[in-house]
Amino acid sequence: MAGHSKWANIQHRKGKQDKKRAKVFSKLGREITVAVRLGGPDPDMNPRLRLAVSTARGQSMPKDGIERAIQKGAGAGEGENYEEIRYEGYGPGGVAIIVEALTDNKNRTASEVRSLFTKHGGNLGETGSVGFMFDRVGEVIYPAGKAGADDMFEAALEAGASNVESDEEMHEISCAPDDFASVQKALEEKFGEAERAGLVWRPNVSAEVDEAQAGSVLKLVDALEDSDDVQNVTPNFEVSDEVMEKLLAAG
Repeated sequence: MAGHSKWANIQHRKGKQDKKRAKVFSKLGREITVAVRLGGPDPDMNPRLRLAVSTARGQSMPKDGIERAIQKGAGAGEGENYEEIRYEGYGPGGVAIIVEALTDNKNRTASEVRSLFTKHGGNLGETGSVGFMFDRVGEVIYPAGKAGADDMFEAALEAGASNVESDEEMHEISCAPDDFASVQKALEEKFGEAERAGLVWRPNVSAEVDEAQAGSVLKLVDALEDSDDVQNVTPNFEVSDEVMEKLLAAG
């Protein structure tokens, strides 16, 4: 089995900091609203909504905030119409970066994303310019205390997962995109809601960077994540565990 995705580990650690951000609830609400408009307000019949609500709960989003987002999505023809956009570019050290956004104004979002890349030593490219360096996979994350490594491994493989990795902090389960819904459902029936789950971009090649370059990449990622329209940011850099610990400790 392949080792943990470096970015999965970083996200896991950053997630505890992200919970403190007021903006995260706005982004979660936007995803819930879009999920309702695309697939209806019933989580049992709408996998994307079920995932969005599960993620919101995992981030401690208030119940009334979740309900307002669902009601907003159910109000056909009311409010903003969001569009899913993917941006691709390079950050410091030649690190490839994929940015996923939900926007009601493509020109505004493209301008902001391009400006952030430029400001932080990168450059925004055309769609497809770095996409070949990533694979689309389903990912389910459980905290290590949810189950033993052997139990999680057996349950995940039985559910149809293609890869399972465990360490002292988390269990990372991967699967093909087409299998994601069934894998997630089977694991939730056995272990409850996951800490994080969804379709993600997983680097198939990694750019090796030094500590300074990695720090610059994380600053770019943080700036992009602070954008109201940006939902997810995935870079393909590779650093040692020691360097990663120093960068996360530095905030």
